[in-house]
Amino acid sequence: MDRIRITGGQRLNGVIPISGAKNAALPLMIASLLTDETLTLTNVPRLSDVSALSRILSNHGVDRSVAGKRIGQSAETGQTVALTARQIVDTCAPYELVSTMRASFWVIAPILARMGEAKVSLPGGCAIGTRPVDLLLMALERLGATIAIEGGYALARAPKGLKGAEIVFPKVTVGGTHTALMAAVLADGTTVIENAAREPEVVDLAICLEKMGAKIEGAGTSTITIRGVSRLGGAHHAVLPDRIETGTYAMAVAMAGGDVLLEGARADLLQAALDVISQAGVEVSETNEGIRVRRNGAALEPVDVTTDPFPGFPTDLQAQLMALMTKAKGTSRIRETIFENRFMHVQELARLGARIRLDGDAAYVDGVEKLTGAPVMATDLRASVSLVIGGLVAEGETMINRVYHLDRGFEALEAKLGRCGAQVERISG
Repeated sequence: MDRIRITGGQRLNGVIPISGAKNAALPLMIASLLTDETLTLTNVPRLSDVSALSRILSNHGVDRSVAGKRIGQSAETGQTVALTARQIVDTCAPYELVSTMRASFWVIAPILARMGEAKVSLPGGCAIGTRPVDLLLMALERLGATIAIEGGYALARAPKGLKGAEIVFPKVTVGGTHTALMAAVLADGTTVIENAAREPEVVDLAICLEKMGAKIEGAGTSTITIRGVSRLGGAHHAVLPDRIETGTYAMAVAMAGGDVLLEGARADLLQAALDVISQAGVEVSETNEGIRVRRNGAALEPVDVTTDPFPGFPTDLQAQLMALMTKAKGTSRIRETIFENRFMHVQELARLGARIRLDGDAAYVDGVEKLTGAPVMATDLRASVSLVIGGLVAEGETMINRVYHLDRGFEALEAKLGRCGAQVERISG
C-alpha cells in the first residue's frame, strides 16, 4: 500500500494548476445516463473516484472514450471524456460497485427517469457519518415513484413516468438536490425544489443539463424550478475548477510560507474560506490567472469558524484549517455542523504535536511552537490532506499511510507540491 513521506521546513513558491472539481465531475458523469447522445466533459480530473464511477457507468451500458493527450497536457491537466448511453443495458447498480463510492447511488435518478425503474444498492456507512439517502428517496417519491427497500437495495418504480411536484428538503442536501434535478428534468410537468443546495457543483450540473436541453431556473438559489422535457440531447461541458483543492493548497501555502499562484482558481467559488485565510494573516489576491497566496514571515492569527452549506465555510476544508491553526498564535475554535464524527484527524494531528481539545461539535486548537514528524494514518479524504499540511512544517519526517484516500480527490498532489519546493515523495508498496 502506497505511503507519502514529507520532510518539513520548505517554503512553497511557484505555480499550482487547479484541477477540475471531483464533486462536480461525478454528477456530470452520472447525467450522461439521461440521454442516448454523447455528453463530452472537459477538465475531468484523473482521480480514483472518477475511474470507479466510470466502471459503474459501464455496467449500465455507458460507452466511455478518453481523448489522447495534446501538446501542453500533463498528468496535472484535466482529461476530456466522452460518455454515451445509447442503451441502458442494466437498471441495477449492485452492492459491490456502489459500496466503493457513495455518490454512485445517484444513478438511481437518471435510470429511473429514463427507464421507469431502477434497483440500486444502499451505500452503507461512512467513516465521517451515516450520510443517509432518505432525502434522496423522498425526492423521488414526491415525483411519483414508488420506493421499496429489499435486501439492502432501493427499488424505485415509475412505469408511467415521473410527474412534476414540489420537493421541500427539511435540510440542505447536495446529494438530494443533484438527485432531484436529474429526476425532474425528464418528469412530466413542473418541479419546484425548495431549500435546494446552492453549491457551485449544483450550479455546474444545472448548466450542463441546460446545454442538454433541460429547462431550469434558479440554480444557485434555495429555490430551483424545472420544467420537464421529453428527452435530452448531447452536449459539451467543462468541469468547473475544484474549490476544495484550491482552499487546500491555499492553506498549504499559508502553513509553509511562500508565494504561490493557484492557476485557474476562482475566488467566487470559496470566498468564505479565502476570507478566513485572510483573517489568519495571509495575503490572498485574485488575478487574471487565478488566486495568489503569500505569507512571508507574518505570524498566523487564530480564527473562529463554523462550517456551513455554501456560501458558508465548507466542511470539506475543516480538517485542513485545523491543521493550519496548529501553528497560530493563540486558540482557534472550529465548529463542525454538517457531518457528525468528522474530527477523526484530531488524534493523528496530535501525533505531530498538535494540541486540540474536543467539546461536542467544536474543536479548540491551541497553537504550538513546533510540530514534529511522525508516522500517521489517513482516515478519510480530507483528513489525509490535513496531515500533508501538517507535515509541510513538521520538523523531520512525516510518513502518511493509507494514502489511497488522497488519490480519491487530489490529482498529482506530490508533483504539484514538489514543483513548488516541498520535499514530498510517494513510496509504493
